[in-house]
Amino acid sequence: MNGDNAAPKGDSVNPSVCNFGEHLTLDGYCGDFHKLNDKDLVYQCLDELPTCLKMTKLCSPHVYQAPDNQMKDPGGWSGFVIVAESHISIHTFPARKFVSIDVYTCASDLDIEFVSGYFKSKFSLQDIETNFIKRGTRYPVCNLV
Repeated sequence: MNGDNAAPKGDSVNPSVCNFGEHLTLDGYCGDFHKLNDKDLVYQCLDELPTCLKMTKLCSPHVYQAPDNQMKDPGGWSGFVIVAESHISIHTFPARKFVSIDVYTCASDLDIEFVSGYFKSKFSLQDIETNFIKRGTRYPVCNLV
């Protein structure tokens, strides 16, 4: 799933494996209620961020209204876009001024600062929490069959 045709390079411990991708989770707090409750803004983020990150969209973004589940989810907007490199998803909770975001890519150079700043600006977030995971750390460099 990488953008070039070159075989991925192995790691220094085991040259026959590499990490498959990178997964950034971002939780945003104290955002703007109106921005978090804006279906068009959620769509816009999912539509333009892949281009900013040099990802290839495989489909148009999909955004759905998520109803109040009468538990801890008071409802909001949930959306995703599938990219050749993996996916991006956004789940807003306007009544809690909260957003939960995933950016997953098989690339090895995700710009965490850019993505964090992008969403902080788009939803006027006052605080963000990020977690970064290297995925598939034993991914084979070559086909096994």
